[in-house]
Amino acid sequence: MSGTLNLSAGRSYLAIPGPSVIPDQVLQAMHRPSPNIYAGELVDMTATLIPDLRRVARTKHHAAIYICNGHGAWEAALSNVLQPGDKVLVPSSGRFAIGWSEMAEGLGIDVEVIDFGNHAPWDLARVAERLKADTSHQIKAVLGVHVDTSSSIRNDVPGLRAVLDAEQHPALLMADCIASLGCDRFEMDDWGVDVMVTGSQKGLMVPAGLAFVFFNDKAATVRAAMPRVSRYWDWTPRANPEEFYQYFGGTAPTHHLYGLRVSLDMIHAEGIENVWARHAQLARAIWAACEAWGQDGPMAMNVTDPALRSHAVTALRLGGSRATQLREWLEQTLGLTLGIGLGMAPPCSPEWHGFFRLGHMGHLNGHMVMGLLGGIEAGLRALDIPHGAGALDAAAAVLSEAGQKAS
Repeated sequence: MSGTLNLSAGRSYLAIPGPSVIPDQVLQAMHRPSPNIYAGELVDMTATLIPDLRRVARTKHHAAIYICNGHGAWEAALSNVLQPGDKVLVPSSGRFAIGWSEMAEGLGIDVEVIDFGNHAPWDLARVAERLKADTSHQIKAVLGVHVDTSSSIRNDVPGLRAVLDAEQHPALLMADCIASLGCDRFEMDDWGVDVMVTGSQKGLMVPAGLAFVFFNDKAATVRAAMPRVSRYWDWTPRANPEEFYQYFGGTAPTHHLYGLRVSLDMIHAEGIENVWARHAQLARAIWAACEAWGQDGPMAMNVTDPALRSHAVTALRLGGSRATQLREWLEQTLGLTLGIGLGMAPPCSPEWHGFFRLGHMGHLNGHMVMGLLGGIEAGLRALDIPHGAGALDAAAAVLSEAGQKAS
């Protein structure tokens, strides 16, 4: 027989930092006819989602569901507590903090960014200095991205709350957990977060299209004093609906809700503490492999300190055009898709092709990680990209250690 050898046949693997791999159980739950949106099963099931969403966010307060992506969640959160002319402070450690600040600017909000670059977390001492100088409390909110999906930096949200408290500053603490919720530890109430936003397509393991805004009583009080809020973005009827449609500002996202019900069941069956621990161990295996490759080659993780790395995404540099070459080879040859680099270089510049990211979030286990790393090893060899030896052994050792602890 003649023909082209096809090593990409079989199930493809989307290893980008969201949308993440969707569990078969979630897909099966969504594969159904449209239900009645006025009464019956869907209405009853939706009421069960709210307390379970709060469990994942670790809050006893309020939750609102929106039919949108994370950008929509940004605007929803801002629209409920800020009006044109209000001032916000944005400590930035990557492209998505800048994106949230741009969303605020588009709403007429006065934005001040403290840019810490793409390689460092927040310098809380500098944030404290700025808050201390704001004696008239013009800053109404601090917008903090917990895990910036572009740089893979994990920031110190409870530390940011401690700074606000130490300065006795009344600004709302608003957290972006789009990349981190259900992956990295997050404690909304214990960490003193007033408003938190996230999306369905990462740690929650549901296709893109749902976003969530969680808010406490302090934020609800600010909302109540607003002169006006867009009827669609208003979180008040969504969090306290008198009629079913108010959960969503209109027609329900029916099939997403069925998928979300199953994904929340999976998270709670595993236990959120165990979910965090699984992500941490799988991330350590990936880091071990990347460190080994970088011992004798150009590969380097963007975040050098493991304590500051996200457990959901790893940003890497290969330099030159190697990252794009590697991504293209893996997708075309093995059916493995890696994430593009974001925010590390201008999109149209030659340097852009030297960065890539690995998504390791949500529906993920040890053999998937080993398959991901084995594919990258094959790509590095096929493209003659210099790299150190022993990467797969290093990752296997981390996973083996975890298995020994479990037994």
